[in-house]
Amino acid sequence: MGDVVLVYEPWASEALGGGAIVGVTETWVYPQLALMPMLFASALAAPLAPILGVSGAYLVGWALLVTLFDAIAFGVLVGRSPSRARRTAAWFWSVALLLLGPIALYRIDAITVPLAVIGGLWLVSRPAIASALLTMGAWIKIWPGALVLAALIAARARIRVLIAAGLVSAGVIAALVLLGGDAEIFGFLTEQTGRGLQIEAVAATPFLWLAAAGAAGIEYSYEILTFQIVAPGVEAIAVVLTPIMVVAVLGVAALGAVKSMRGAAFARLFPPLALSLVTLLIVTNKVGSPQFQTWLIAPLVLWIVLDRTRARVPAVLVLLLCVLTFLVYPLGYDALLRAEVLPIAVLTVRNILLIVLLVLGIRAVVRVPTRRPSTQE
Repeated sequence: MGDVVLVYEPWASEALGGGAIVGVTETWVYPQLALMPMLFASALAAPLAPILGVSGAYLVGWALLVTLFDAIAFGVLVGRSPSRARRTAAWFWSVALLLLGPIALYRIDAITVPLAVIGGLWLVSRPAIASALLTMGAWIKIWPGALVLAALIAARARIRVLIAAGLVSAGVIAALVLLGGDAEIFGFLTEQTGRGLQIEAVAATPFLWLAAAGAAGIEYSYEILTFQIVAPGVEAIAVVLTPIMVVAVLGVAALGAVKSMRGAAFARLFPPLALSLVTLLIVTNKVGSPQFQTWLIAPLVLWIVLDRTRARVPAVLVLLLCVLTFLVYPLGYDALLRAEVLPIAVLTVRNILLIVLLVLGIRAVVRVPTRRPSTQE
């Protein structure tokens, strides 16, 4: 819960007190709309502050806010008379939250998951509203943008999806310009360029084993507030990971576009495409924060709703990823920082399963049937 009281609450208090506004008056690590839920949590916490103190009240306010968002999304998911698939998806989400532990609630990512679930569920019936919600999610934490991209490829109402995404983004940018934050509009992108290789990242796995053998080190970055690998060659890997991510995302998007142009059905194409794109953002990321696993919940909820049978194996994998992540953080994190073998082994299995999940997602996209054969066929 440290980020909530040590980072989110001070950012919100500073903005409300007339001081610096992160993302507007100074460069910020998050997209600018991420400040809004932090401010809302302050409003919920204010009546409790005299009783619980500032930090205690803010923790409760944050938990109430996330619970409210989740409850609304659950209401949209199950409705009044839910199908078996929707009930299964709701149980999956509940179990995933339980297995992942507090990290599933006490990070800004927790706000984006319900937005992504609602947006994904409404892509067919309310495509413009769905796209707006997903785009707002992307202006809080970038990853829901992968669902917008998947929707632009797989949805039949892609023009409405594109227009809504453009309008929301234009509105955010216009507001920032009016507030005098035009120089910081895309600061959250440049702020990430100098980061090193975080110890939980998939690409850091071999270096952790080197650290266990005494041939690499683990250091804390006070600027980024994460533990990073220190070893020869690490900086070069951290630099190339972002271009690799871009190329890989474009490649999977191109594969999905080919399937869509050949007449693939939305219900078959969108879920595995969304999951593949989101998983790529994790696997190729130089940051490996445990809350990234929450990103996998929304694509799986949507896959279960739209195509429950084919979602079974990926859903089980995601639940395993939640368990393993919880074993690493917070339970085994101190031992991981000491480069002990057991937590490194657990994290290695977790990272291998992430790659397996990515392969399964891409394979599912490849296997999506089309109505129009290729010229070779």
